[in-house]
Amino acid sequence: MAAALAFWGPESRARAGGLGGLRAPAPVTMDSFFFGCELSGHTRSFTFKVEEEDDAEHVLALTMLCLTEGAKDECNVVEVVARNHDHQEIAVPVANLRLSCQPMLSLDDFQLQPPVTFRLKSGSGPVRITGRHQIVTVSSVSEEEESEEEGSEENEEDELCPILPAKKQRGRP
Repeated sequence: MAAALAFWGPESRARAGGLGGLRAPAPVTMDSFFFGCELSGHTRSFTFKVEEEDDAEHVLALTMLCLTEGAKDECNVVEVVARNHDHQEIAVPVANLRLSCQPMLSLDDFQLQPPVTFRLKSGSGPVRITGRHQIVTVSSVSEEEESEEEGSEENEEDELCPILPAKKQRGRP
């Protein structure tokens, strides 16, 4: 239940915090921004990175790779360079596009952690890469705010009306 509370509104989290002694998690905000870059004979690589000081969680969710106007009928291999679970840099080809047989590829929100470099390993493109840059931020709550929230939760509990039994309707079997 605690994991689900992160997606509730502030009022719901405050009320749920008093249930069963559970404390509501810190507020979570999630932003999503359109991402796009183009690889070609002139620009053979593109690196997506975020600032080191940023405490937010960043995810690059790729949706599609496609050849754009001016592409030749040749193999265009796109490679992704990122870090694996051991923090070692690895390069993996993710698409082999050809104008006559496969001009586009859907990646269905293929998620990567920045920094990520896209390389046009072979071909001259142009290849367009699209997706979403998702940013998840967990706000920290100071001790003063926590004590204020606890006080307001107690007041809310005092203000709640008791649950009354349903009234019986006469004349109905």
